[in-house]
Amino acid sequence: MIDLRSDTVTTPDEAMREAAAAAEVGDDVYGEDPTVNELEARAAEAVGAEAALYVPSGTMGNQIAARVHADRGQEVLADRKSHVVKYELGGFAQHAGLQVRTLDADRGVPTPEQIESNSVVEDLHRPGTGLLCLENTHNTRGGLAIAPDAIAAAADAAHDRDVPVHLDGARLFNAATALDVPATELADPVDSVMFCLSKGLGAPIGSMLAGSAEFVEAARRTRKLFGGGMRQAGIVAAPGLRALENVDDLAIDHENARRLADGLATLDGFDVQPPETNIVLADVSGTGLESTTALDRLRDRDVLASAMGPTTVRFCTHRDVSREDVERAIDRAADAFGRAD
Repeated sequence: MIDLRSDTVTTPDEAMREAAAAAEVGDDVYGEDPTVNELEARAAEAVGAEAALYVPSGTMGNQIAARVHADRGQEVLADRKSHVVKYELGGFAQHAGLQVRTLDADRGVPTPEQIESNSVVEDLHRPGTGLLCLENTHNTRGGLAIAPDAIAAAADAAHDRDVPVHLDGARLFNAATALDVPATELADPVDSVMFCLSKGLGAPIGSMLAGSAEFVEAARRTRKLFGGGMRQAGIVAAPGLRALENVDDLAIDHENARRLADGLATLDGFDVQPPETNIVLADVSGTGLESTTALDRLRDRDVLASAMGPTTVRFCTHRDVSREDVERAIDRAADAFGRAD
């Protein structure tokens, strides 16, 4: 089976398993797990932040950030296709009592003009805008790598209105790799950033939430509130340290995605968006099929992908998929759908 559903399906390699087995541990709620402490320090350095917090998942990291940054009742500005809007179960409302004002943003990043026109000033009747959420890479828009100037322009517009900015950087290092810029440059304009260890970097669990020391102190308390306080967490943090060494390998995933996109583009009825990172979106409406039916055809030929809309299929390359796997997936997809004339 060639699994292209997500880069979350990677399994820990032998080095990660050995690191977990040998990890020095302590009670992290007491701040006494040396492996977690090392991971948090290295993660903060990787994004140029004062401090970082180890959390079980990227969603928890985003939700903690919103809770810390904004007051109940305030509005959050976010792209309508962003992960925090589509895939986090309305968590901003449930966990932090926040309202979301969605924007249809080009490449998923609101312009300064959009931020100005959609920001609400607090008054007797309205709680005001409390947070701007950005995403890089942008998942549902095809793994788009958002350039530093776009991030900075949006963040500056928000800061001009005293609105903090959180960056959902689940695949931040994919963006940095694609743009050939340091991750620190992408994170510098924002007040907090979350990135995942368990996606392209290959760790079995965990994400990092980074920002100022004051922000992380508040985030640590909120993590406890959300049930995210872990004890001898060094066993799962140790593979995370190994994952930070895998950043350079992301370029291979991007090369494989481009090859996959080129192959899929030759299929009958496939309209493929050129990938910028490791995500390939294919509109299969030209086949006359819905995405779920197209996925069934692929599964019958031992290829797994995911639906991103009624007629959109997502393929995601990762460290457990080789170039040979990509070539086999293209051949099997051609068997399922045929080649275009």
